[in-house]
Amino acid sequence: MEPSTARLLILDDDADVAFAARMLLRRRHADIKVLHDPVDLIAQPAQADVDVVLLDLNFTPGRTDGAEGLAALDLLLRQPRPPAVIALTAYADVPLAVEALKRGASDFITKPWDNARLLAAVDSALARRAAPPTPAASSALMGDSNAMNAVRALVASVGPTEANVLVLGENGVGKELVAQAIHLASRRADKSFLAVDMGALPEATFESELFGHRKGSFTDAKGDRDGRFQAARGGTLFLDEIGNTPLAAQAKLLTALERRAVTPLGADRPQDVDVRIVSATNLDEAQLFDPAVFRPDLLFRLNTIVIRVPPLRERKEDVPGLLRHYLGHYERQYARPARGLSDAALAALSAWHWPGNVRALRHACERAVILAVGPHYAFADFGLADPAPASAALSAPAPAPADERTLGDLERAAIAAAMDGAKGNISEAARRLGLSRAALYRKLDKHGL
Repeated sequence: MEPSTARLLILDDDADVAFAARMLLRRRHADIKVLHDPVDLIAQPAQADVDVVLLDLNFTPGRTDGAEGLAALDLLLRQPRPPAVIALTAYADVPLAVEALKRGASDFITKPWDNARLLAAVDSALARRAAPPTPAASSALMGDSNAMNAVRALVASVGPTEANVLVLGENGVGKELVAQAIHLASRRADKSFLAVDMGALPEATFESELFGHRKGSFTDAKGDRDGRFQAARGGTLFLDEIGNTPLAAQAKLLTALERRAVTPLGADRPQDVDVRIVSATNLDEAQLFDPAVFRPDLLFRLNTIVIRVPPLRERKEDVPGLLRHYLGHYERQYARPARGLSDAALAALSAWHWPGNVRALRHACERAVILAVGPHYAFADFGLADPAPASAALSAPAPAPADERTLGDLERAAIAAAMDGAKGNISEAARRLGLSRAALYRKLDKHGL
């Protein structure tokens, strides 16, 4: 999942609450500030130059009138470019949260929050701040190649419709960015965009996570909880890695899509849901059409429109622009000096085969910005193997002799072999390696795979 470039601020006097919110949001957003006292907004006005603020309404112990939070809200909304403000409040403070909405807050979240609800609220706030959906809806899909122009044209055509869309592409090509662009080009752009990693949902809790549950429906069900379908109500539900959904769970998902209704665990009647479905997978189409892997009836529900996102090696003319974008982004993030690329580095990076696609390029740029010391970025700053000749674009670098290979080399080779054997299926590769999906993603990023 590509982290956004949005800037978030959490303003809460409870360090534990602020930490929990930051840990949840950092999965999607790289730039998150935390403050514990609204006085800091006055002392350091630049702190308020953000896109979304999660604002507690009471700061001094014992106070419940919300005056401090409302004053901070007024201050934030007086900024030249005011952020979207989401009020954080205890259940007893809901009337206070309503007052915050009247004063200009975009939403409120009750504590303890539901993770899906909080993520959806932030996504919705960011969507409302976005420019009108055309032509900016696909502006995050960078590249001037014919392939990317075709992707953007498809997004512009399908976005305003209600058609379900299936996005195909290798790991790291930016499938979620395509899904977000479709959402922003739709009539649902002012509602939630909620992403779900289907491969990471345990089969035992699949129904609870997607459809919700009622208090007492199972041992740990201590209260009613909405599922992802309800949390995305009115907006877009992005089912990432849909190809990794177990067959039994696929049947339950098909039923929900056919009926446009879900029944929470423990409930006695279904709830209508109004969501648009965009899904994505890194499986190739031969695997998708294998009924032993994916139900044909579910596939036909999901693939009304298919958008294929090309790997970076097939659109190398986009590499220079991507390099400039990400190098500039990380130079600003880490307050590092702007550097140009040497001609040799640019040629080598443009010829590189980028097996990890745009995600790998982004991580390589971050490494270069952190470690570069010369007046220009050199190829070695990006942490890649020796430049690959164009004729060997799909070939892995030749391994070092066994007695010269480091533990990192061996780990990288093992992961590459497992990914190759699993044909890019993350869940299968993780199983072969004895790792969790999350651990495998971290190692893929670490080794630029």
